[in-house]
Amino acid sequence: MGSVTFSQIETKYRNRFHLSEQQSQRAREIFPNGVTHDARHHEPFPVCVSGADGCYKTTLEGHRLIDYWMGHGSLLLGHGHPAVVDAVQKQLLKGTHYSASHELEAEWGQLVIEMTPSAEKVRFTSSGTEATLMALRIARIATGRSRVLKLAGHFHGWHDQLIPAADGTPADVNWQQPGIPESVHDDLIVVPPNEIEGVERAIAKHKPACVILEPTGGRWGTVPIRGEYLQQLSDLTKRTGVLLVFDEVITGFRVSPGGAQQEYGVTPDLTTLAKILAGGLPGGCLAGRADLLEYLEFDHPSGLKMKHPGTYNGNPLSAAAGITALREIQKGNPCEIANESARYLREQLNLMFSNKGVNWVAYGDFSLTKILPNYSGELSDNDEFLPYQNEHRRIDQPIPRELTRAFRSATLLNGVDLMGWGAIMSAVHTKDVLDLSVIGISESVDLLRQENLIS
Repeated sequence: MGSVTFSQIETKYRNRFHLSEQQSQRAREIFPNGVTHDARHHEPFPVCVSGADGCYKTTLEGHRLIDYWMGHGSLLLGHGHPAVVDAVQKQLLKGTHYSASHELEAEWGQLVIEMTPSAEKVRFTSSGTEATLMALRIARIATGRSRVLKLAGHFHGWHDQLIPAADGTPADVNWQQPGIPESVHDDLIVVPPNEIEGVERAIAKHKPACVILEPTGGRWGTVPIRGEYLQQLSDLTKRTGVLLVFDEVITGFRVSPGGAQQEYGVTPDLTTLAKILAGGLPGGCLAGRADLLEYLEFDHPSGLKMKHPGTYNGNPLSAAAGITALREIQKGNPCEIANESARYLREQLNLMFSNKGVNWVAYGDFSLTKILPNYSGELSDNDEFLPYQNEHRRIDQPIPRELTRAFRSATLLNGVDLMGWGAIMSAVHTKDVLDLSVIGISESVDLLRQENLIS
């Protein structure tokens, strides 16, 4: 290809996605930075998509991209799964919002109870953020305590109580979130991930209402968590009377049909769910012990009732999509296929990195894959391998912004739409698609090397 500078890569990017640039210019007049989700921001502009099918997205220009966002993780079955589309189309003709109870919401909730070990009762919300907000409030009502303990680097939605310490590295806890009162910070305790002694000390000192975490690791498994730690945490919270909350918005119905809690055999008190739950449409829920969910009931014996409206809770359109998606997962093996595809992708990426002599490594668990550039630790052929022995202060370090920007532009030019430095798999990512993806990422590495961004 010859010598390539980043300005030349950017020129190629602008030329290839010229209609996306025009749309982005229009969007910037309407939305802050021209986007409606922080993760969609990209410089010089994000690509604009006109349609999607299976594991592909199509840009305004007609270019097909292999999709590794998959609806921010909600599309385990792929874009436009025929059964889900059919269910939504049929329900659309019947009504999208009844402002009333309906049969589908009960069928949807019953599926959650059947599939999720911790679920004795369920309450629907419109998003995962709302579900974690509800979990905290229920925990506070049930225990009479106000404080909440979370793990550094774990994301539980953007509401005031849990957004602090969700970004940056776990070693750098940023309390100064604009717009959040200092008084809110006083009720939040943050400890490093995978260090059970730190949790034990924090519980003894602060006596929180609950501990909340992503059970496979914060921010899509950047610093993975595995079964032994989850069991230790479960034993500790039971012993100390603290409620355990699994945020399975990402992992629910993905790690296995029953989520991470089924896979690891650790049952929390409360579970938050979203994404796959609603089959690609908006929807979330809180599930868990019946005695805890009963604080939503009128005339609770304690006299304490959590108020919970929500215009779109359990709406029939999301219910139709969710029921269909969950039944497909329940009767088949989409989780296994996606997990195996991710394992294969990690294996092939690491082989490619090794052959090219580039100091990058792919790692992860289940259907989540992360790429760590500038890696200086030991390597292993075992898929259980974790970089830097999972030392969070080393594994979760900031990646240079210029490198991140260049890598994303390069991969999009080569037909691969990664989720930042990661990939989330679906059941429709075939081996041929994965092989094409490795080629596209390989060619992107070549562009970065020619730009002298990597050695």
